[in-house]
Amino acid sequence: MGLGGTVLQWLRSFLEGRSQMVSLGDTCSAPQPLTCGVPQGSVLSPMLFNIYMKPLGEIIRSFGVRCHLYADDVQLCHSFPHVTKEAVQVLNRCLASVSDWMRANNLKLNPDKTEVLLVSRKAEQGIGLQPVLDGVALPLKTQVRSLGVLLDSSLSLEPQVSAVARGAFAQLRLVHQLRPFLGRSDLATVVHALVTSRLDYCNALYVGLPLKTARKLQLVQRAAARLITGAAYRERTTSLLSQLHWLPICYRAQFKVLVLTYKALNGSGPIYLSERISSYEPGRSLRSSGEALLSVPPASQARLVGMRDRAFSVVAPRLWNTLPREIRQAPTLLSFRKALKTWLCAQAFED
Repeated sequence: MGLGGTVLQWLRSFLEGRSQMVSLGDTCSAPQPLTCGVPQGSVLSPMLFNIYMKPLGEIIRSFGVRCHLYADDVQLCHSFPHVTKEAVQVLNRCLASVSDWMRANNLKLNPDKTEVLLVSRKAEQGIGLQPVLDGVALPLKTQVRSLGVLLDSSLSLEPQVSAVARGAFAQLRLVHQLRPFLGRSDLATVVHALVTSRLDYCNALYVGLPLKTARKLQLVQRAAARLITGAAYRERTTSLLSQLHWLPICYRAQFKVLVLTYKALNGSGPIYLSERISSYEPGRSLRSSGEALLSVPPASQARLVGMRDRAFSVVAPRLWNTLPREIRQAPTLLSFRKALKTWLCAQAFED
């Protein structure tokens, strides 16, 4: 990492010379020195752990496998045109190297907590081709949870949407019991904290979902709007959403994608999103040359057939190019968000 001098001494003093003991009643065990690990609860500990784990990402990428590391949660992503023994063998070699590195560095990769998801329109192609970790065949799952999002083998997101709707309705029932004791402003705050926050979590994934699937979330939002405003069940919710300045579910998803796009274009977004979009450069001088448009890739470039129109590399440029020029060229993120929401509200609630 290139650390030395005072910085290295500071880190050494933080890690070395620590011990632990067990206390039971009035009795304490003898102190035992700590030779590995970082103190729990320290702000510095997560950063040091990430530094410690840095070689792991390099090992994984050496096999042509992409990875995402979230503290002690590691995700491997490997794409291939067809499910073959060669593709699985690459994963097996990668997993073996990961396990060896962890074992050598006082870490343990638990096969019982390792899950495999094959994303394909033909999930049956993976039968009999499960990756192996430390001699244990890892069964293919129909769905896995990634940072709180349920991903299924076809990326339909139906399990995720159903789980979010079910949990949000449960929270709404609890909030309904508090309604007699709260004013409208306080009630709206509670609904935002317990309900709409669930609808907005990772909602960029909901762009392009079939209406049948998205409707489950829209029903939650309508129920929340009625709860806050005290409207009757049969009253139309379009005016209620406009009154609350709430974008409908599909527009909220578009808002999130466009904000991510703005960040990616202005250097404040993650690199893996910035790499998915590029500026539109016409072959000859056109009036659109200075419009800050994005290039829309052909759908054939998206990896998963059937989900191409929902890929960020496709949907982000399409949505971005529909924005008025003054919104695309907003000088700050705050001004962009404000102008974008105003424009989307006009689109959603136009007479």
